[in-house]
Amino acid sequence: MKIFCFIMLLNLSNNNWIELFNGKNLDGWEVKIKGHGVGKNYKNTFKVKNGSIKVSYDEYKKFGNKFGHLFYTKKKFKNYILSLDYKFSGKHLEGAPSWSIKNSGVMIHSQNPKTMLKNQEFPVSVEAQLLGGLNSGKRSTGNVCTPGIDVDINGVKAENHCINSISKTYNNDDWVNIELIVYSDSLVHHVIESDTIITYTNLRVGGEFVPENYFDKLSKSLESGFISLQSEGHPVEFKNIKILEMF
Repeated sequence: MKIFCFIMLLNLSNNNWIELFNGKNLDGWEVKIKGHGVGKNYKNTFKVKNGSIKVSYDEYKKFGNKFGHLFYTKKKFKNYILSLDYKFSGKHLEGAPSWSIKNSGVMIHSQNPKTMLKNQEFPVSVEAQLLGGLNSGKRSTGNVCTPGIDVDINGVKAENHCINSISKTYNNDDWVNIELIVYSDSLVHHVIESDTIITYTNLRVGGEFVPENYFDKLSKSLESGFISLQSEGHPVEFKNIKILEMF
């Protein structure tokens, strides 16, 4: 709690936020979609509209396992606060997996997209999983998922690929703010609408989703990396994407 309060004070007093998205185009961002090379924006999956980055399936007939990511590639980040707003909209695409309804993510400490295998679905990274409510039961957002990595929860290795947060359910397709407070490989907080909803530690390469070109990095600390936004089969928008480097 003391650490969080300190960071919130820093957040309010520091004006050195870097805008990662200019609201006009995808300058500084690079697309990687499964089955395609880096830079191939298959069927205009990622586009800019009305000041936001929109994951769009207007040109798709079926999903076809075209999992995609949009990477901010101007630099890698290590210790920072990442803040953005997200909103689900539209209909789930035919052929996309049922679990991807109102499902997207923000990937931190991502591998360089140029090192991803052509048919690799997700970069080695930490995913802040974004979920919209389905108007039936509880569905938390800001969960943590672990493609190609391991993390600890309360000092113990997390055994599941995705670990639910304690957030409330957001059933309406409204804008939701998420902040990720990242201390290299040591400590990460997920904050939804000013509430800390999950914390984890000890980020390192591991787990069942490590690509073959990362086998030599098993158990190595994940100290820094790129930031990316996810496309998994449901339209979603992102805006106000900014970062505050702490030290």
